[in-house]
Amino acid sequence: MLLLKGGRLLDPASGTDVPRDVLIDGERIAAVELPGKIGARNGELQEIDIAGLIVAPGFIDLHCHLREPGGENSETIETGTRAAASGGFTAVCPMPNTRPVHDNASVTRSILERAQTAHTRVWPIGAASLGSRGEELAEIAAMQKSGVVAVSDDGHPIATAKLMRQVMDYCRSLGMPVIDHCEDSSLAAGASMREGPASIRTGIRGMPAAAETIGVGRDIQMAELTGCRFHVAHLSARGSLEMVRVAKHKGLAVSCEVTPHHFTMIDEEVGYDTHRKMNPPLGSREDREALIEGLADGTVDAIATDHAPHEPATKEVEFDRAPFGVTGFETALGLALELVHAKKIGLARMVELFTTGPARVLGMQRKVAAGEPADLTVFSTEHRWTFRAAESASKSRNTPFDGREFRGGPMTTIVAGRVVYRR
Repeated sequence: MLLLKGGRLLDPASGTDVPRDVLIDGERIAAVELPGKIGARNGELQEIDIAGLIVAPGFIDLHCHLREPGGENSETIETGTRAAASGGFTAVCPMPNTRPVHDNASVTRSILERAQTAHTRVWPIGAASLGSRGEELAEIAAMQKSGVVAVSDDGHPIATAKLMRQVMDYCRSLGMPVIDHCEDSSLAAGASMREGPASIRTGIRGMPAAAETIGVGRDIQMAELTGCRFHVAHLSARGSLEMVRVAKHKGLAVSCEVTPHHFTMIDEEVGYDTHRKMNPPLGSREDREALIEGLADGTVDAIATDHAPHEPATKEVEFDRAPFGVTGFETALGLALELVHAKKIGLARMVELFTTGPARVLGMQRKVAAGEPADLTVFSTEHRWTFRAAESASKSRNTPFDGREFRGGPMTTIVAGRVVYRR
């Protein structure tokens, strides 16, 4: 048994924010009591003193890329989940743009078999279309039976409104959400950053924010038509956020996520740094402020990393030739706490964005109570530390936050009652 002693329990599901001790027996929480009320028990008891720290439901990352199978030079399930655990995550949802594409149940089973020794839970997302080519439906029902929690063609948008309608009709009958990389490919083709004054100054071809908002608008209309649960991946534009806000006010089952790099950086900071090249690209200052407002007011449902590792050689090229994507597991909480310290969002709201928010998107619950799975994230709001890419648990180093100093971060990560990370 494991006793987390002297911590502050912050559980959005129950609205709890009080001092509590948490006892873990095996893979489940055995008791949550006032400090000092959990007495001696039969069997060996290990204690971890978490005085001055916060214990929360285990963090969930709705959007990441573990690259396995096919991209093991950049990341593996083992290294990716080790990085996720060191970032405070207890469950991660890898996207299907693997090689081969995760579009059938045999790939689902292979991923979950490899994930049996992972450092976190792995909840895979399957492709919406065969090969993510946007032509015909993938084996969605078979993948769901084998363990996928949602479908997406991430890396690409779901190609047409007709296909999106078919995917949503099918997934509604299965009770499963559809996640889309919302983009009008005709506007985004060949672009490497957001269109605006910064792209003009650098001479880098830019995609307008409308490339995203057009895709969001299409998909919300399809969600209204079909009644399917729809989730916007890595939302980055002010106009997209407003569409989601209106959809929610109409009562549609629409949700969205925002990444730490989009609520932290803007297009003016890109320059020619390939570690600041991602898709969707960094937006304007006005976009960033709108995203932060959405995080605070409840429009945004989750903070997701879009952890996208690339082996160094692929990023050490000209800007327009470099692949999109940055790593994100280990810096996500530190960047979110910057918003808390700046009083732009509340601490409880931040925890919700990492826990009950993403759980709701997947149709799950996340709470700290007796009988619940012992998936817990213990973090500090004050611990000072510096992120060093060279020391990352990930195989890749493509981060714009190398050398950044943080105030607060993950201290202990527990998955199924097992300590998988401890600072």
